[in-house]
Amino acid sequence: MGRLGSRTALCSLLLLALAGGSRAGAQQPGADATAEATAEAEYGATATVDEDGPSVEDSLGRSVVTRRELDRRQPTSAPAALTYEPGVYIQKTAHGQASPYVRGMTGQQVVHLFDGVRMNNGVYRQGPNQHFFAIDAQTLSRLEVLRGSASVRHGSDALGGAIMAFPRQAYVDVEQEGLSLRPRVSGRFASADLSIGGRGELEAQLGPRTGVLVGGGYRDVDQLQSGGVVDGVDGVQPLVPRFEDDGRTQHGTGFREATFDGHVTHRLVGALRLVGAIYGYRQFDAPRTDQCPAPYAPVSECLWIDEQFRTLGYLSLRGDAGAMRDVELTASVQQHHERRRRDRPLSFDEQVWRNDVLTLGAAFGAATRDFRLGEAASFKLRYGADAYRDSVGSAGFQTATNLGVTQPHERPQYIDGSVYLSTGAFAELELSPLGWLTVRGGGRGAAVGARAAADRGSDTSGVHREWTAVVGRAGVDVRPLDGLQLSLNADQGFRAPNLDDLTSRQQVGSSFQFENADLVPERTTTYELGVIAGPEWLQADAWVFATLLDDAMVRAVRDASDCPADSLECPNAWSRIQLINADDHATILGTEGAVRARLPARIGLRATYAYAWGEAPDVRSQETRGQRVPMSRIPPLNGTVELEYSHLATSLDFGAALRWALAQRRLAPNDVVDERIPAGGTPGYAAFDLRAGFRHGDWLQLRLVLENILDTAYRVHGSSVNAAGRGVVLSATVAG
Repeated sequence: MGRLGSRTALCSLLLLALAGGSRAGAQQPGADATAEATAEAEYGATATVDEDGPSVEDSLGRSVVTRRELDRRQPTSAPAALTYEPGVYIQKTAHGQASPYVRGMTGQQVVHLFDGVRMNNGVYRQGPNQHFFAIDAQTLSRLEVLRGSASVRHGSDALGGAIMAFPRQAYVDVEQEGLSLRPRVSGRFASADLSIGGRGELEAQLGPRTGVLVGGGYRDVDQLQSGGVVDGVDGVQPLVPRFEDDGRTQHGTGFREATFDGHVTHRLVGALRLVGAIYGYRQFDAPRTDQCPAPYAPVSECLWIDEQFRTLGYLSLRGDAGAMRDVELTASVQQHHERRRRDRPLSFDEQVWRNDVLTLGAAFGAATRDFRLGEAASFKLRYGADAYRDSVGSAGFQTATNLGVTQPHERPQYIDGSVYLSTGAFAELELSPLGWLTVRGGGRGAAVGARAAADRGSDTSGVHREWTAVVGRAGVDVRPLDGLQLSLNADQGFRAPNLDDLTSRQQVGSSFQFENADLVPERTTTYELGVIAGPEWLQADAWVFATLLDDAMVRAVRDASDCPADSLECPNAWSRIQLINADDHATILGTEGAVRARLPARIGLRATYAYAWGEAPDVRSQETRGQRVPMSRIPPLNGTVELEYSHLATSLDFGAALRWALAQRRLAPNDVVDERIPAGGTPGYAAFDLRAGFRHGDWLQLRLVLENILDTAYRVHGSSVNAAGRGVVLSATVAG
């Protein structure tokens, strides 16, 4: 059965499932439905409800995406769910890959966590990566973004910030006896890529203490249609992506994915509970758009991500235990598997790379209660430790398809058997000597190690490196008036070189990148000033920041003579690059903010803006040393606007949304030669969506999004894929 036939059959099954959904009696609603109903009743269309789980401080630049907002916006992926958050810009290397830029940084420089478990491993790439895409947005209760260095709390990689995903969980009613079951099924269709998918789940309560949520989903995505071709600022059509004859359908898009998950919560004593969970993501047949085909290559050539698999399991003890508050003691195991295949049929050549990373993790965090020092003064201490160990397996094969002969690649992308270890411990103190003044300070000690064997056959040096780091943070909040807070923060961050930096050989765009085993850690100091103001119905925050980045790992152009002696790909590539540490600091300056208003007649308004400006040393040659150039892929001035209206009598809601960005003409030298960035820079854009929804009780929800209603042809700066053109997104959810 072809992909169209599979999609039709799946659509029929979903419609039958939706038609057969029925209420299974007067069951208690799930936690997310309860939170949404409370928000609707008390606050109106723009309420934000914090659900159970750890949260970052309001004194830092942060934003929260609730389950309710996810339902209304209907994002295509977990990264896309962050589109409307200030200071976050979503670049897409492919339709099945996306990477959030936070304050101009991404990939290895932003830490990702799922329910408190670190996702960043020893092979996270420097450029946009696919790992955060491997989270099913349907399983989430909320997303949180912490902007600015978060290395004290979260360790290496958190230079630009932290992105934290929190899953939905079963609702546990302590007065419920016996067994309670609540099925739920949902379906979603999007016309821009003819994607159709669905999810089925079962929520169960086993007595008054235990709740279980199990589910699974599937999605089939076809080629993506944009609003048309996006010419560069100079009026030249870029070579990426390639289009069908209609000038709208993009080559190198489309994929299939399947997900499964299970989450168990068992209440022990008081507020202490035991949590066990497993989450799986399976992506198949996802082409990398900028390499399908590559610039100047025949249209038949393609780099496929045949398999992108992620599995996470963890067991966690959470809650309050005696004198300890907010306890989180978690043991986790993660498996990440990737299989890439490059087809070159006209050359009778097929190349396959396979990488596997097994990560064992342990993390502990807790806080003291608030200690009172008189009537107005108090202090609180938060502390913790963590350790993660990555074991890497890597292999590569090359097949002469005309002869049917397969042999091992000259060298895998990574060295098979490599190991990466990251450990650390932290403590943070918050002191409020006066009712209008809060002072914070904290620090982390960290140790990171990397091991990789030498390979004489490929002229690969062994790696046996350790780094230690001590970083700190300090901040002060002043509340001179009711509804007004000023926050000043200074944070240090660090990122140790990982196995991708130290050992990888891989194609990066049209260039071949080879390893540098002598890299040293990147370090940052970030200063930020924030203003949080407004009454309850009108809240606004604005931030300005400056990040100084020392020993930045940047790509330097190399000659063929610099290639490893036994490498065949490197000297034959269009160009060659190698990571080095810059000999002078890089700087990122910027500002971002948001305003949220709850207006009369249940009208909600939210608007955001963000701007970043980056500059780095020029490392192209000895002649350019000492000069400074723009940093690569820094987003332009951009923002969003959302308007919503809810009509309680009919359970209907309506909304409109705008995404906009100005042109980005400040290009790094690497950007100028990057075929993914149009000539002269990426044009600005404005794209509009319309939304509508209907909810009947807690068992039926229907959503409609008319996306890009003006059919604007645009792309996010640095992306390989143009955004979706005019289309319709339909979703339906039925709960028992």
